Amino acid sequence: MALADIHKLEDIQLLVNTFYSRVRENELLGPLFNERIGDRWPEHLEKMYRFWQTILLEVHTYTGSPFPPHAKLPVSQLHFDTWLNLWHQTVDQFFAGEKATDAKWRGDRMAEMFMYKIEYYRNNDAKPLM
Repeated sequence: MALADIHKLEDIQLLVNTFYSRVRENELLGPLFNERIGDRWPEHLEKMYRFWQTILLEVHTYTGSPFPPHAKLPVSQLHFDTWLNLWHQTVDQFFAGEKATDAKWRGDRMAEMFMYKIEYYRNNDAKPLM
């Protein structure tokens, strides 16, 4: 059976819920995410639904800046590579098509930009705009 593309909020919710379930169980990422998010997982997932709905479906429900909460995370390229591997696996498990390809591309770009900015703030006497 051919996979469908990402078309609606329910698709975003399936993607986000499955992905973050895998993140929480991952031995590298799980402790970091669980420590930072604590008991606020429902709130975090709702924010991620809105973020990806805005990005992929062009339904503008997300406001804010995604980078500042990540600026001081103790992460390395390995964290981002692990995140991307889980992201790509999850997208590919459920979806195929233009939006699915876009989801992976945007995840790649976001990870690249976040790692670059985290390294910049780590190595320079600068603080991100909050």
